[in-house]
Amino acid sequence: EWDRWLLMGLIGTAVGMLGFLTHQIIDSLIKLKWDLVENYLQVSKRKTWSMGADVTICLSTGQDGNFHLTWLCVLGSGLAMVVLSSSSVLGSFFCPAGSPSGLPEIIGYLNGTSIQHLFNIKTFLGTFVSCVLAVASGLFCGPEGPMIHLGALLGCGLSQLQSDTLGVHLPIFTRFRNSADKRSFITAGAGAGIASVFRAPIGGLLFTLEEVSSFWDIRLAWQTFFCCLMATFTTDLLSSSLCGFVYRGHFGFFEAEKRILFWDLLDMNVLAFIPTIILGMLGGLLGALFVSINIKINKLRMRFFNSIPKLSLRKTSKLILLMFSISLHLFLCVAAAALLFENGKQGITYLLKRGTHEEFGYTSLCAALAFYFILSCWTAGSAVASGLVIPMLYTGALYGRIIGLMLVSIFGVQTNEYGAWIDPGLFAAIGAASFFSGVSRLTISLTVIMVSMLS
Repeated sequence: EWDRWLLMGLIGTAVGMLGFLTHQIIDSLIKLKWDLVENYLQVSKRKTWSMGADVTICLSTGQDGNFHLTWLCVLGSGLAMVVLSSSSVLGSFFCPAGSPSGLPEIIGYLNGTSIQHLFNIKTFLGTFVSCVLAVASGLFCGPEGPMIHLGALLGCGLSQLQSDTLGVHLPIFTRFRNSADKRSFITAGAGAGIASVFRAPIGGLLFTLEEVSSFWDIRLAWQTFFCCLMATFTTDLLSSSLCGFVYRGHFGFFEAEKRILFWDLLDMNVLAFIPTIILGMLGGLLGALFVSINIKINKLRMRFFNSIPKLSLRKTSKLILLMFSISLHLFLCVAAAALLFENGKQGITYLLKRGTHEEFGYTSLCAALAFYFILSCWTAGSAVASGLVIPMLYTGALYGRIIGLMLVSIFGVQTNEYGAWIDPGLFAAIGAASFFSGVSRLTISLTVIMVSMLS
C-alpha cells in the first residue's frame, strides 16, 4: 500500500500549495484594488480603515466630490472582477461545471451520479480563476466551497495521471484507475481542501465523513487524515515565509498570532449557558430561514433565466444580475463601512476579537447583519465559483456580538475573573458556530473546525 500512501501525500501537498496560492492571489488583488483607488484619486484628506496585511481603504472626507469618485472607482474595479469571474464559468464561455461552488456536484458524484466535465482541466482553471476574482471583487462569498472542488479535482487528476484533454496517459499507478479508488482519492482531496482553508486536518477528515462521502472504511479514514495533515502543513510552511509572494525570511517559523484568535481560555460561569442556548436557537431559526430564502431566490432566478429563449441573452442577464449585486453591496456598505468594507476573513477576526466591548455599536452591527444576510442569500447560487462558509461565520458573528453587547449593556464591562466571560467577542464566536451549523447541518466536524480556528 506504499504507493497509495505516497499518492495521498502528494495530493495533500498539492492541495496545500493551491490553498496558499489562492489566498495569496486574493490578498494581492484586494491590495491592488485599493492601491489603484488611492493612486487614482490622490486626495489630500483621507479617512483610513486598517485592512491588515498592509491593505488600506482610503476614502475622501472632503466635500469636493472625491467620495463619489472613490465609490465609482471601487465599483468599476469590483464589476470588472465580477464580469471576469462569471465569464470564466458561464456556459460555453469556459466551463459550466465550475459554477457555483462545486460541493453539491462532488457529493453527487461520490454517491454514484455521473456529471459531465466535472473533473477536467478546463473546470479546474475556470473554478480557480472565478473563485479568486469573486472573493477579491467584494461579493459576500468565500473560497471554501471552490477549494473543496479544486481539492477533489487534484485528487482525481494526480491519482489517475491521465488526461484526455492534454492527451496524457502516464504508465504509472495504473492499478488506481478504477471507480472505487478514484472516489477514495477524490474524497481525500476534498477533505484536504477544507483542511488547507481552516488549518484543521481533523476538521477536514470529519467533514468528509459527515458531509461528503457515503462509503467509508477505517483505511480510508487514516489515509484521508494523512492527506489533510500534508495539506495543512504545506499551507502553513509556505505562509510562514511568504507574504504577497515576497520572501520575508524565517522559513518554517509558525507564528502563533497569525493563526490563533483566542490566546487564553476563559473561566466560564453557569450563567453563560443561557445566552449560549439562545444563540443556538437563533442559529437554527436563522439558518433555516437562510436556506428557505436562498432556495426561493434560486428558483426565481432559474425561472427568469429559462424564460429567456436566446442563450446569449441568458448569459448576459446573469452578468447583469451579478453586476447589480456588487453595485448594491458597495452602495449599502456606506451604512456600515467599518464592517462591510473589510474582506470577510478580516471582518470575522475583528468581530471575534476580545477586549473590544464597545468598539461596534448596535446600529452598525444591526445594519451589517441585515445587509450581509440578504446579500449572502442573493449571492449564493449565482454564476461565480464561491463558497458560503465566510458568509455563514460572518452573519453568525454579527448577531452573536449583538447578544454579547446586550450583556455588556446590562452588566457593564466586567474585569474580574467571575465576569470576564461577558465579552462580545466570545459570543460572536458562538454565534458564528451556531449559524454555520444552522445552515450546513454540521455538528461534530464544525465543532472541531471552530476549535482549530480559535485556539
